[in-house]
Amino acid sequence: QIHLVESGGGLVQPGGSLRLSCSVFGESLDHYSIGWFRQAPGKEREWVSCLSGRDGRIRVAGDVQGRFAISREKGENTVYLQMNSLKPADTAVYSCAVEYDYGCSLRWNDYQYWGQGTQVTVSS
Repeated sequence: QIHLVESGGGLVQPGGSLRLSCSVFGESLDHYSIGWFRQAPGKEREWVSCLSGRDGRIRVAGDVQGRFAISREKGENTVYLQMNSLKPADTAVYSCAVEYDYGCSLRWNDYQYWGQGTQVTVSS
């Protein structure tokens, strides 16, 4: 059974930074892709970024390109989302998820396992 745990959320002022972590238990990251999604109140779940453990492929959504970066330390089963220049519009619950089949899918329903989510609030 795969288990994901996110951490690193919190309250930050506009322009600030946060680093989210997604630790995966029960399977090696080398065998699947990790995606980050976010959902703001009253809005649909939105894909943010993904990383393929198989080939290292990285994809980042256009509206966070240049501000957010996904990464993985070699040998670790943890994926990070570094978020810089945060805006109030980035406020959401951020969740990580695992998918085996598509190699870094943008579609949330392609992902089989999900973490519990971590709240990110950007406000002055």
